[in-house]
Amino acid sequence: MRNYYYFIFVLGICTLFACNSPVVPKPKGYSQLHFPEKKYQPFNELGYPYAFEYPIYANISKEVNYFGESKKEDNWININFPDNNGTVYVSYRAIQPGQLDTLIRDAYTFVNKHNSMANSIQDSMFTTANGISGVFFHIGGDVATNYQFFLTDSTHHFFRGALYFDATPNEDSLAPVNAFIFKDLTHLVNTFRWK
Repeated sequence: MRNYYYFIFVLGICTLFACNSPVVPKPKGYSQLHFPEKKYQPFNELGYPYAFEYPIYANISKEVNYFGESKKEDNWININFPDNNGTVYVSYRAIQPGQLDTLIRDAYTFVNKHNSMANSIQDSMFTTANGISGVFFHIGGDVATNYQFFLTDSTHHFFRGALYFDATPNEDSLAPVNAFIFKDLTHLVNTFRWK
């Protein structure tokens, strides 16, 4: 019995002195991303009322379905970034008389649908060197889309785009990819022209 108490005493002493450093959990880490060099190619297809430059590491899909309805005849496209699981969904509308206000209101409505999860929403009006006017939206926070924009000539054409990722929204982990693709969206807008 004496050996039993001796064993318990030694085990207790060893336990007290064995843990001499505080336990610190490892922080979450994200894998390092490597991005390709920025190079662009033209999108200037017959039948489309617009042209622009987009990255060579992206591809354009003309087969667009919106709730089961084909939008190919409406000049809608998707700009896919397969290496980043991202897509810029592009819609186009020929403006009917008195319709511009409705299209702009709809663009703001799409942005404002993210209010519940957004930290901030910034909109910036701009006019490019090509004379294209529009608004660019930056939506901060863990939202489905951080960037949306629309371009218009105010009389005939309305072009809208929104960047989405096929991933759970996490602003921190998507920040490098968002920053990388933001430069491509800026280039698209600056090279955009109506035909």
